[in-house]
Amino acid sequence: MDIESILNDFIRFDEEAQKFLVILGLRLVIFLILVIFSLLLGRYTLLLVRLIVKQLFPKKSIKIYENLLDPLGHLIKLTGTLLLWNFCLKIISSYQNLYQFLKFFIDLGLIVSIAWLVSRLFKQFVRIYGVVIIDKLGKSADDFILVAETVFNVIIGFTAIVFFAQTNNVNLLALITGLGISGIALAFAAQRVLEQLLGTIVLYLDRPYVPGEYIRVNFNPHAEDIYGRVESIGLRSTKIRLAAKNTLLIVPNSLMATKDIENITRGKKVMVLLYLDFVRVLEKHQQSFVVKVIQESTNAVFGIDPGSTEINFFQIDERPGSRARITFFILGSSEDSTQLRKRLLELANTKISQMLEKNGIRFSISEPTIYVDSPIPI
Repeated sequence: MDIESILNDFIRFDEEAQKFLVILGLRLVIFLILVIFSLLLGRYTLLLVRLIVKQLFPKKSIKIYENLLDPLGHLIKLTGTLLLWNFCLKIISSYQNLYQFLKFFIDLGLIVSIAWLVSRLFKQFVRIYGVVIIDKLGKSADDFILVAETVFNVIIGFTAIVFFAQTNNVNLLALITGLGISGIALAFAAQRVLEQLLGTIVLYLDRPYVPGEYIRVNFNPHAEDIYGRVESIGLRSTKIRLAAKNTLLIVPNSLMATKDIENITRGKKVMVLLYLDFVRVLEKHQQSFVVKVIQESTNAVFGIDPGSTEINFFQIDERPGSRARITFFILGSSEDSTQLRKRLLELANTKISQMLEKNGIRFSISEPTIYVDSPIPI
């Protein structure tokens, strides 16, 4: 082969390389422009969803938007942006290495955001509409809703993992089988370590305590209970700062998962204070009827401290009619359960209004209802 033919082949190759680089550069520029455009367009995802809801539910669109969609505005915009990015990837689909690399991370972000959005939507729907439906069926909502939310989140998480594996050609069955065989081999070699890790998983799922809370637990039936503040929950152990001694107790999570733990911090109740303003002065029998209706309605709400409801009637000099001051306590082991019981209390207030108005007793509820945290004495 002479030098001239070699040079011709080199020039031809160089021209093909230039053509390839030019096309690649153009597609990358178009891709980046579309990505930036998607960032701007994604900000209007919430508006688009609102228009769709308005077309599907013209009469209830405002309530649905305010109750379900508006609190999740940022998450909806993020999901919309990632969805647009996923479409933008089609521009570079012919460059498989780059395409698969970017697709992996965008798919991961998109599936996680969709799963999180569905989970939050379900939570909002259950708290606003599910409580009403269960209450109409005559069932107790309370912790049933919290359990339902947990089960739904597990299903959503599992579905997201399976979908991500399928879209990225990951053989999930082979992976699980391989992990299962490896797990059997590791179980004998690291039994104590696995036991502690499983204890950690149980603590993170059940959450009997979190860092910063005070707990009481007994490790020796012949000794006094241990009382202290949880400083951290690690992969292997829980660190507890003991009261009075100020020493640090490090306990394996596998042991903590098997013990009866008294959470002192969560032993609190929320005092509820609200006022009912009646348009006219109530007679004795009317006051008795109001007391009966209020006590029956509040006692029907699981989580209200039984016997804590107090109702006092008095008159205000500045205005005619009577005013009733109502106080009672809501018991809650966590922020979620307390918020749920507040929602049940709102439904109880609606029932009170309906029953009193049926009997010709007109009134208004002074806003806002006051909630005061009241720790339970140890």
